[in-house]
Amino acid sequence: MQKLIDLISAEVSSAFEAAGYDAQYGKVTVSNRPDLGEYQCNGAMPAAKAYRKAPFMIANDVAAKLSGNPAFASVEAVNPGFLNLRMAPEFVSDYLNRMAEAERFGLEADPNPRTIVIDYGGPNVAKPLHVGHLRSAIIGESIKRIYRYFGNIVVGDIHMGDWGLQMGLIIAELRERKPDLPWFDEQKTEGFPEEAPFTISELEEIYPTASAKSKVDEEFAKKAHEATYQLQHGQPGHLALWKHIMAVSVADLRKNYDNLDVSFDAWYGESDSDAYIPAMLEDLKAKQLLTESNGALVIEVAEETDKKEIPPCIIVKSDGATLYATTDLATMVQREELWKPDKILYIVDKRQSLHFEQVFRAARKAGIVRPETELQHIGFGTMNGKDGKPFKTREGGVMRLERLIREITEFVTEKVKENQIVSGDAVEETSRLIAMAALKYGDLSNLATKDYIFDMDRFAAFEGNTGPYILYTIVRVKSILSRYGKEIGAIRPAQSAPEKDLMLAISRFADNLQLAYRDSAPNVICAYIYELAGAVNKFYHETRILSEEDEEKKSGYIALIALAKRVLEACIGLLGFAAPEKM
Repeated sequence: MQKLIDLISAEVSSAFEAAGYDAQYGKVTVSNRPDLGEYQCNGAMPAAKAYRKAPFMIANDVAAKLSGNPAFASVEAVNPGFLNLRMAPEFVSDYLNRMAEAERFGLEADPNPRTIVIDYGGPNVAKPLHVGHLRSAIIGESIKRIYRYFGNIVVGDIHMGDWGLQMGLIIAELRERKPDLPWFDEQKTEGFPEEAPFTISELEEIYPTASAKSKVDEEFAKKAHEATYQLQHGQPGHLALWKHIMAVSVADLRKNYDNLDVSFDAWYGESDSDAYIPAMLEDLKAKQLLTESNGALVIEVAEETDKKEIPPCIIVKSDGATLYATTDLATMVQREELWKPDKILYIVDKRQSLHFEQVFRAARKAGIVRPETELQHIGFGTMNGKDGKPFKTREGGVMRLERLIREITEFVTEKVKENQIVSGDAVEETSRLIAMAALKYGDLSNLATKDYIFDMDRFAAFEGNTGPYILYTIVRVKSILSRYGKEIGAIRPAQSAPEKDLMLAISRFADNLQLAYRDSAPNVICAYIYELAGAVNKFYHETRILSEEDEEKKSGYIALIALAKRVLEACIGLLGFAAPEKM
């Protein structure tokens, strides 16, 4: 189903052609002067240069050809050569009725769907999720849903940090505390206990203690590095202990991501790509891509066209250890083997942009990905407190994600109870849904690359550009439809400005979704549904809906707001949250 603006452009292009001008000048845009028209065409200005004719004369010629066109209520040529267009109500209502019947409201799927891997999440196991993990999770989840909506095969990969020094630190600290554990018996190679020797709470205390100790105790740091080496080379006790660390940590990660309504298709970590590293290194050597630099092995990735210095990508350190770049390249090898992706998208802090530039160049130079495979890094900004600094607890520490979710849910719950929005058993679930909308919309409504201020009072407000306001609009319509209680009919031609404004806002669904898809930008959807919710509420306030005595009018009103609700629900689903039944 064509977008409304494309249908309008086709009509105007035909009129240009009929008037003796090239059809290319007939492109239409949404008017920047809604008081003069709903759409506008500025094609007469560039056409004037080509045809050596005054733009106003060209605009007049085209307006004459559009006279009587059933798509338009009015077409007006104004100086110096603009065409202001107002749509015929019948044309718009017919379009919306077709939207209501079409799959995905007439939005056309990508004609060339791809297999896309989205790398988001990126937590280190054995460490609690904190607010720094929030943006990656919810931006990645929304982009995943948007890509799928357009018909792509999308694999969401959590890509855990589970194979590095933090594992050696935990094992070394545990060994100092409990040296008699069977996992530290050098003679033992199998038959280790099935129950972990720690809980998640104990594990989360062990890691920071060990990390801090390694910075001041050189001997302990050596033990941690040795433990890491032993693990990565398959020492049975260390490997068995690592499996317990993974099982306990992953169970906790799943619980926290479930609380955010974020899911992953693949729960792979760095450890899963480790097996690919030896063959990859041999291939790099065979291709003579590795050069020595101060004892390390690197790939030169600088290009003559670079305007800033791009350092070599270090693959193997001078002590023989591998790095994140090595693991990321090996992970690409793994993904190519598993899925053959047409695109790999990384949702990672923007401060890692140089790292990904180096890795992407190294991957292409080495032929690890196919030439046509798209590699993209969406670097997100920081979530800051009201002081403009990275968001922390009141005590000044890094806030755990679990605590952030709990605090905003408790904040919303108090508002729900205070305003008697719902009662009884509905309070908990309603509060959870509103809190998720506040948290996710508050984040996603910002351009991903920008830092933003986390303001719980503003994010949880029921008015303004917030998630709860969008939910309130949906629930308001649900209430009207429930009270109407009849079968929903067809949308009728608009008879008032608010009604027509709402229709035109709904019609722009596909335009905004395609822009969000093109730019991997959930903030575009946020801006659209805020506009749409505003149009719904203006129509509600200025129209008697249920009290309308004319049944045909009432039926048309109901059909219109029902479609608006469906569009809003589809959009918030793509953003990763849902609306309650009452509010």
